[in-house]
Amino acid sequence: MEKLILETKKINKYFHDPVTNQVLQDISFTMKQSEFVSVVGKSGCGKSTLLYILSTMDTDYEGELILDGISMKGKSDEELSRVRNEKIGFVFQFHYLLSEFSVLQNVMMPGLKLARYTKEEVRQNAFERLKSLGIEHLATKRASQISGGEKQRVAIARALINNPLIIMGDEPTGNLDHKNSDTVFDIFHQLASETGQSLLIVTHDRDFSSRTDRIIEMDDGQIVNG
Repeated sequence: MEKLILETKKINKYFHDPVTNQVLQDISFTMKQSEFVSVVGKSGCGKSTLLYILSTMDTDYEGELILDGISMKGKSDEELSRVRNEKIGFVFQFHYLLSEFSVLQNVMMPGLKLARYTKEEVRQNAFERLKSLGIEHLATKRASQISGGEKQRVAIARALINNPLIIMGDEPTGNLDHKNSDTVFDIFHQLASETGQSLLIVTHDRDFSSRTDRIIEMDDGQIVNG
């Protein structure tokens, strides 16, 4: 039986601004190891709100989130920060690279923060991640000197540095042309099939989502399919 990486049980989320409004309703689903899942739906349907809860960055919700067999209920900010750094890699629509640092330094940052390995080991690991994505030749360039497609690949390398169980993406191809979007999809697909990492990607790109293992479709704060 394949290992469950992520499980949600009846997650409800409300905004109070100033009237109480329910934005997520009874969200329950599971994800297995090496599964490549996309989350789709119209703007405002709750996709990004759900992703913030799943990534442990938002703790103000009802229901339960279980990551790698452990409930996130009642965990301190410090414990949740460690969970994020150890078990979750993030790729956003905007790469959030630090332009004044080199590509290699950007990739190293989460590894240095986790402090599981020496600086030299983190450096070597970061270089290997760049190499696996075919961009090791950019290692010494400043992040401001590379193209948009290259920046997103660097962001993926950074997300992988701590060998997370799951990669979460919020519109990771949103700013890319078709060719670079295909490259990012191929990288994600390879990660799921070859390294056993799970991927949960929020996207408006129907071409992208149609090629994932499973599509979770949301509408008006609920899962309507998947």
